[in-house]
Amino acid sequence: MRQGAFLEGVLRRDRGVVLVGLLSVAALGWAYMVYLALDIRGGSVPGGMSAGAGAMAVAQQVPWTAIDFGLMYLMWAAMMTAMMVPTAAPVILVFARVNRSKRNQNQPYVSTSVFLSGYLAVWAGFALLATLSQWGLHQATLMSSMMGSVTPALGGTLLIAAGVFQWTPLKYVCVNHCRTPMGFIMSEWREGHSGALGMGLRHGTYCLGCCWFLMGLMFVAGVMNLLWMAAIAAYILLEKVTPRGTRGNLLSWATGSVLVGWGAWLLALAA
Repeated sequence: MRQGAFLEGVLRRDRGVVLVGLLSVAALGWAYMVYLALDIRGGSVPGGMSAGAGAMAVAQQVPWTAIDFGLMYLMWAAMMTAMMVPTAAPVILVFARVNRSKRNQNQPYVSTSVFLSGYLAVWAGFALLATLSQWGLHQATLMSSMMGSVTPALGGTLLIAAGVFQWTPLKYVCVNHCRTPMGFIMSEWREGHSGALGMGLRHGTYCLGCCWFLMGLMFVAGVMNLLWMAAIAAYILLEKVTPRGTRGNLLSWATGSVLVGWGAWLLALAA
């Protein structure tokens, strides 16, 4: 009886450690984004290299340097970490629980950080694509000082594209994988460090598949719009924790309808 209570206490403590670790990683990402947003609004970096130099270059509508590009990539990577790590908490906690069980049975186990590294690697790749997209929009002078869409036509097109994607089979397949963390872990389990890294990469790919168009909406209201960023992150979390099936698909369908309607309204304004 005492041994069972002791093991239960250990498991609860380890779960808390993993959860605190995830929240700390996300908090660092949010802190960096808040710092950059304040840097731009305060105009404290008129030029030169600093943590906010890349963001300031975009805000001032001047050509990017290689350093600016690197710092903008860092911004996107921090943003993806801040937004997506909390939404991946359910599957990461399940992974940690399975490994705790293996450790208690004196079986080989893998640190949860290996799985998380694979997951973040996928979003680091997306951050690079987002940075390249932002550079292209910047070159075409299609972005505002807060790195949002300058024209209603562009904003409306992005909204409609994101809305239509909410209705596609690919969206439902990917989001349903994210909604069943235990099912993913049991069906995709691989042993060893390379197996855990591969699992993180696969889960990150499913997560990217259901969320990448929503991330594109950052270009509508502004990449440095923290409220917009928080709203998108909160919706992604809601979408992932909604049970799969009719209710979950209805949420995605309804959101798609709102986005398409919003985008059509912006296009009508641009006409």
